Amino acid sequence: MTSSSAGPVHLAVYDTFADWETGYATAHLTQNGYTVRTVGLSREPVTTMGGLRVQPDLALDELRPQDSALLILTGAAGWDTGETLAPFARAARTFLDAGVPVAAICGATAGLAREGLLDDRAHTSAVSFYLAATGYAGGERYVEVDAVTDPGVDGTGRLITAGPTEPVAFAREVFALLGVYDAKKLDAWYRLFHDSDASAYEVLQGE
Repeated sequence: MTSSSAGPVHLAVYDTFADWETGYATAHLTQNGYTVRTVGLSREPVTTMGGLRVQPDLALDELRPQDSALLILTGAAGWDTGETLAPFARAARTFLDAGVPVAAICGATAGLAREGLLDDRAHTSAVSFYLAATGYAGGERYVEVDAVTDPGVDGTGRLITAGPTEPVAFAREVFALLGVYDAKKLDAWYRLFHDSDASAYEVLQGE
């Protein structure tokens, strides 16, 4: 088991957030010594798309990049139905500008596109035309892959993006970015959970 000295991972939570999209990432981060803390627009409880009630650990205005290892943003209906979740996209800008990484999946990628954060970074999402509908200027940087990590430039933070059907690939990028597993175990983890390759289990157990 590893442990993190870079602070906790922060998971943004809001009504209808897609709870399955980060299940692999948060479960295995916790199993490997990371603390996962939830952050909402306020500390009032929210209800996930799966109907679970979540009590945020802190409100967004309490969140500081220097106290975090990573900010994770999931999909939710609110990304495409108004400005309710725009504060989280602005928080992502603050994180990236401070050199702290952000990971966004599903509808959260559209929120980042509207904020202008994908204009100059390699990224992916559900499909290219989903992001094109936001009117963003980053279409040439769209990559047809399950998940991608942009390395950042000039001190800006790294950015992970993924489409809604790729929670395992999304988690793999998170683990690689944070150094949760070495390359051999990361490959084995992905083969086990993405490909159902039972032989990978022994590698993960260090046998």
